Amino acid sequence: MRTALLAASLAVTTLLPQARPPVPARLADTGGGSQLIVAVAPTAGSSAGWLTWWDRRAGRWYQEGRAPARFGANGLAEGTSRVQGTNTTPAGLYDLPYAFGLAHAPAATEYPYRRVSDRSWWCQDNASGSYNRWVEPLPADCAPGEAEHLAAYGKQYAHAMVIGFNYDRPVRGRGAGIFLHVNGKGATAGCVSVPERAMRAVLRWANPRRHPHIVVGTESGTLAVTRY
Repeated sequence: MRTALLAASLAVTTLLPQARPPVPARLADTGGGSQLIVAVAPTAGSSAGWLTWWDRRAGRWYQEGRAPARFGANGLAEGTSRVQGTNTTPAGLYDLPYAFGLAHAPAATEYPYRRVSDRSWWCQDNASGSYNRWVEPLPADCAPGEAEHLAAYGKQYAHAMVIGFNYDRPVRGRGAGIFLHVNGKGATAGCVSVPERAMRAVLRWANPRRHPHIVVGTESGTLAVTRY
């Protein structure tokens, strides 16, 4: 009888689904750091999904937080071929150069944090030498209509992090000013946004010495987050 029960138990065990490794463990690359933000949309056309943030400790990834996220009004697009002005969020793996905001950094924030003033702009003018850069004041070669006056977005840019999309060596026409920031009224123009409470939690959690990155993608398909 004991032998029969053991055999039955083993048979049941083999039928149970094996727990999937956490998302960071299934990525092709995590950027080499021990902190990772994962932004996932259900499909390429989705403008809403989830943001999770993870710590790697003793060789394993542990989820530290989760929040609903918003993406571009037209969903996601492959970052290496994205076109500026399409209201799509670039899929891919990116570093996070620095944080910024109109408000003071949350207590205990260690990440480099730059305060927005009335002179702060983000240049998106393809003809400018300051393309995809923070500028103070707006340079003569960056048209005001091709730049974001950061102080004009009091809610969204209360707190934000620069996503390093098209940042190190900007390609004209690919896109500029892609951030992780506080939710506005709806979908974004290409950024990733979360509730303010979550944004403040991410800033308190992010440790520059652990080189956090962000990966953006879909649950499956050609833009699957696990491809990056």
